[in-house]
Amino acid sequence: MSQTHWSKVQERGSYFGMQFLLGVYKVFGRRILWIFMFPVVLYFFVSGKTARKASYQYWTNLHAFDASLAKPGFTTGLKHFCTFADSAFDKIDAWLGRITPESLTYANQHLFDDLVARKQGAIFIGSHLGNLEVCRALGMRHTDSVINVLVFTHHAVEFNRTLQRINPNVSVNLIQVTDMGPDLAILLKSKVEQGEFIVIVGDRTSTTAVGRVHYASFLGQPAPFAQGPFILAALLECPIYWLFCMRNESGFDVQFKHYSDGLSLPRKTRQQALARVIEDYVSELQRVALKYPYQWFNYYDFWQRDESSTRNEEK
Repeated sequence: MSQTHWSKVQERGSYFGMQFLLGVYKVFGRRILWIFMFPVVLYFFVSGKTARKASYQYWTNLHAFDASLAKPGFTTGLKHFCTFADSAFDKIDAWLGRITPESLTYANQHLFDDLVARKQGAIFIGSHLGNLEVCRALGMRHTDSVINVLVFTHHAVEFNRTLQRINPNVSVNLIQVTDMGPDLAILLKSKVEQGEFIVIVGDRTSTTAVGRVHYASFLGQPAPFAQGPFILAALLECPIYWLFCMRNESGFDVQFKHYSDGLSLPRKTRQQALARVIEDYVSELQRVALKYPYQWFNYYDFWQRDESSTRNEEK
């Protein structure tokens, strides 16, 4: 039986519901918001079979890999959903400018500052672990820096348009991607050459190229990771950084790490080279997931065989 690809999992909720909660948040703040939010999250948790099963599977693999972490169950799953809901309002805070560089803790701000000073474009590879939106605070000290974020779903574009209405003065450009073809590579190459930054996630398989993945061990089980983001990184011929932004008790923990000054994928050893960089990425992804387990926001069967998932809309 075929499984649904992540890009075809329907987003739940409504525009008007989001606008109502946003209004409550702006007037009363986060604590009062949760009086309204908790019943909504509970409803989605109880009624959302696909996402709930995905969360349960994630926690099952996580606990099997590290028994010190929470066991899968109702309370763990509901907390997982609540963390995801809370992250949406972290995005709003980021776009309102309420999250300042002082809210972030990081050891490598100087790496970003150096890129800006040298007008050196780069690619930042992140994930759906944590909240990359918050990372726009990285550029607040550099108003002339441009960050381009590649997004793969129409929902992501619509959500960010809603946020842009809150604060039009943003320094993030969204580029909706339907196919990682030559035209996209040429566009992004020109942006990198102008000293701009490209942000892409490495934890989602392609929406069009079935099977173009490398299976790497993640939390003890083989999971498919798309080759596309890493091939793109090689084509751009620019420095590559891992980028994660996680909420902590006092603010946000930005993990910004230099990986390479440029990827080389020789024709004869292309697959081996791709496998090596993907596994390096997965190793970093796993390290952060173990430290911040509730901030994993992939609510679909992450470990499914890529060639068996369907790209067709469910009837």
